This record gives sequence, C-alpha cells and structure tokens, in this order.
Amino acid sequence: MVFLINLFGAAALLLWGLRMVRTGVMRAFGSHLRAFLGSTMGNRFSAFFGGLGATMLLQSSSATALITSSFASRKVVGAGAALAIMLGADVGTSLVAQAYALKVTWISPLLILVGYIMFNHVTETRTRDLGRAIIGLGITLLGLAMITLAAEPMRDAPVVPLILRLMEDTPVSGVIVGALLTIASTSSLAIILLVVSFATHDLIPVEVCYALVLGANLGSAVMPIIATLSEPPEARRVPVGNLIFRVAGVVIAMPLLPLIMPEIASLQPETWRQVLNFHVVFNLGLAVLFIWLIGPVSRLTQRLLPEQERPDDPGKARYLTESAVENPSIGLANASREALRMGDLLSRMLDLSLQAFQNDDRRLVDVCSDVDSQIDRLNEAIKLYLTRVSRDVMDVHDHKKIIDLITFTTNLEHAADIVDKSLMDLAGKKVKYGLKFSDEGAKEIEDIHRRLNANVQLAMNVFMTADIALARKLFAEKQVFRVLEKTASENHLLRLREGRVESISTSGLHLDILRDLKRINSHLALVAQPRLEAAGELHPSRLKEEATA
Repeated sequence: MVFLINLFGAAALLLWGLRMVRTGVMRAFGSHLRAFLGSTMGNRFSAFFGGLGATMLLQSSSATALITSSFASRKVVGAGAALAIMLGADVGTSLVAQAYALKVTWISPLLILVGYIMFNHVTETRTRDLGRAIIGLGITLLGLAMITLAAEPMRDAPVVPLILRLMEDTPVSGVIVGALLTIASTSSLAIILLVVSFATHDLIPVEVCYALVLGANLGSAVMPIIATLSEPPEARRVPVGNLIFRVAGVVIAMPLLPLIMPEIASLQPETWRQVLNFHVVFNLGLAVLFIWLIGPVSRLTQRLLPEQERPDDPGKARYLTESAVENPSIGLANASREALRMGDLLSRMLDLSLQAFQNDDRRLVDVCSDVDSQIDRLNEAIKLYLTRVSRDVMDVHDHKKIIDLITFTTNLEHAADIVDKSLMDLAGKKVKYGLKFSDEGAKEIEDIHRRLNANVQLAMNVFMTADIALARKLFAEKQVFRVLEKTASENHLLRLREGRVESISTSGLHLDILRDLKRINSHLALVAQPRLEAAGELHPSRLKEEATA
C-alpha cells in the first residue's frame, strides 16, 4: 500500500511539474506563441512545423490544440491549416518525451534552485515566468526519478502479473487503459514518461508498453474535445479532426504491431528506448499519411459539425448585411449600429468590474473576459465589413464617417482591454488576498465607476449625433477625471497617514484602480476630439506658447 502512495505522489509531482512548465512558458511567451502560430498558417507544411515548434515549447499538444481552436472559432485560420498544426503538435510532444527520457535527473536540484532565484529575486516579469518554467522542469525530472524508485516494489505485488497478462493477451485493453490514464491525468506526456519509467526496470512487457503508447496518443486527442464542448462548431472541428487522425492511426497500427515491433527493436533494443522510438514513429507516420488527406478530413469535420446560427450570441454581428455593401450610406449605418452594440458591451464590462470589486466574486473575471472577446469579435467584423463597402460612389462625408467609425470602435476596444487585462486583474488580486477597501475608498471608486459608465453613454451619443455641446461635455470629462483621480489619491494618502489598516493593505490596488478608470475615460473622451477639431473648438496644442521677447 505504501508503494502505491509513493507512486501516485511521484506521478502527481510529475504532472505538477509539467503544468508549471506549460504555464510559465505561456505567461512568458503566450502572445508571441500565438503570433508565431498565426504566421505559419500560409500552407499545411509551414503550419505543421509551427505546431511542432509551439508544442516543444509548451510541452503539451492539448495546449496547442486549444490555441488553434481559438483561432478557428474566430475564423482566423481554416480547418486545413489548423489540422496541419495538430499533426505537428503530436510529433512535437513525442520529441519532448525523448528529451525528458535522457538520464539527466541529477540536474533537477540545480534547475529548481536556479528557477527559485529567478522567480523570487528578479523583478522583471518575463524572467520570473521563465523561472517558474525552470522550476517546473526540475520538478518534472525529480518526479521521474521518484517514480523509478517507487515502482521497484511492483515486482513483488501478486496482482500486477495478472493485470499485465490480461493486457498482453488482449492489447485492446492496454489501449483503453492508456487512454483512460491520459484523460484522467490530462497529460499524454506524463503517461508516456510513466511507461518509460516502468519499462526501464522491465516491469511491463514490451507488448503492453506499445499498447499503452497507442492508448496515450488516443487519450491525448480526447482531452481537447472535452475542453471545447461549449465552444462553437468552428472551434470543435480541430480536436475532432485530430481525434479522427488518432483513431485511424490506432486502428492501422494495432494489427501491424507484430511487424512493427521487430523493426523498432532493431534500432535500439532497450525496452524504454523502444517505447520512445515507437511514440515518435507512430506520430511521424500519422503526419506523413494524413498531411495529404487534410482536405477530406476537414470537409468531414464540417459535415459532422456544421456552422450553427446563434442569434443570441452578443459577439456576432447582426446588422452587417452583404446586400448593403454596394450602398455606402446603408452600409455605414449598419456598421454604426454594430459600433453602438460595442458600447453597450463595454458598459456591461464596467458594471461587471464594479460588481467584482463590491462582491469579491472571481467568477465575474471570466464573465468579463468573455464580454471582452465579444467586443473583439464585433470590432473585427466591423473593420472587415468596412473594407468591403463600395468606395466608388462615396463622397467626402462617407470617407470621414469611415474614419470616425474606426476611431470610435478602436477606442472602445482599447477601453475594454483595460477593463479585462488590468481592472479585472486587480479585482482578482483583491479576492485572492482577501483585501478590503475602507468605506470612504470604496465609495470613491464606486462614484467614479458610475460616472465613467455614464460617459460611455455620452460617448455613444456624441458618435451618433455629432452634437458639439455634447462633444464639449465629453471632452471636458478628461479634466474632471484628472481632478477626481487627484482628489481620491490625496484622500487615500490622508487615510494612510491616519494609519487606517484597510487603506494600508490596499494602497497599491486602490491607486492602480483610479489610474485605470482615468485611462478608460481618456479613450472615451477621444471620441469627441474629431468633432471639436472640425468645429474649430480645440487649440492646435495644449502647450502654453513661450512669451516672445
């Protein structure tokens, strides 16, 4: 019983280490990885190598699958390129397993020490995230070493030979066990490394190792499907297509195992090396076979998961009709209606952020992030629509309207990003650390929040009516918010001098919130600027001219 606790504990340590590597790399290079994947989608071969490279960094084909699915859901990438990325991702994870199997467990303490120093004693964010990844790498190697030690007593367990004989006689059971273990652990890499550890001490017959490898590959395709069940069909097609690859590969490989095994053994006879080599050969074989069949598989996924109309989806454009692109006046009016929907969504985000601060509800952080995604989708749809509106019959007023539209939607999108990426992050920290504002501080933040939300409505009115009086009122809010921020900050500093416990514990949080609210208002005030400039209501520069001698 003790050896099972040791074994499961070591496996948990391995999984935690892999998770730390993945999250560290995502935090340090997540945006760069997404941009890298996006730049490789020109053809199936570049997409294949893009998926391979991204997975070797993330050390998780499932993570690559979820990133690719997000691209597919926004129709940034076609199903063909997305499936090519997944073929590369599966090869990438098999190469990562090869690297982990090198006998370098002695370096584990050094990696943990270096990562700890980087994470705790360096202020630069990316270096700290890399430190997290290096700690994870060291923990992973430590977990592998512990699994090897914990597995030794399995030789003497009477039930183990019975289970192994069953899987040896019926390889399908080994495939099923491998798939279930992978789904339960959420990491095919961890299961492959576990099999390698057992094979190192000849605890598992080589035939069972091959079946478990096939099962791990099958299970790795199931996890992204589970993770995207609530996503639109475009996002679910990628993992479904990858599952088709995996199932077909397992069905083809199972009867061919008696022919494959001697060839793999001729490369390197050690059982643990055979496990790793078969894992690579299986995924390379799938890539070579299916890289040419991506088109048919893509069409099959489209039939299995046809696009569904979701009129209740707030992020889906409702008024951008194709019939109006030849008539600029109607087309621009349609785009303006969608822009107002963006304003309504921004107003909802501000309401959610205020509720998050008032109620300490971390669930609202995810809800707000979803609304930000809806704004991003609408913004993208509006801009693409404006590129299709006919310019042949446009007059000067129509051209100016397009510029105003793009300026308006861009400012709304930037304001939404501040709410999602900064303001809600601060709300999450408040909940995480159990912080509480003073009553006066909470009231100040609430009042400024509500005034800001009123300015969202004012900005939409200025955009639609071009009323100069309203534009002056909106632009004047920049100075109002400067005063509000300064006054609230000074009041906060007074409370600090008084030694108020709540103010001391939330000092940085409080000032950052005030700064973000002012930044959001600045984006809203910019909506009024073109109207005021056109009416001659603004000076060319706010700088005071030097007095001439």
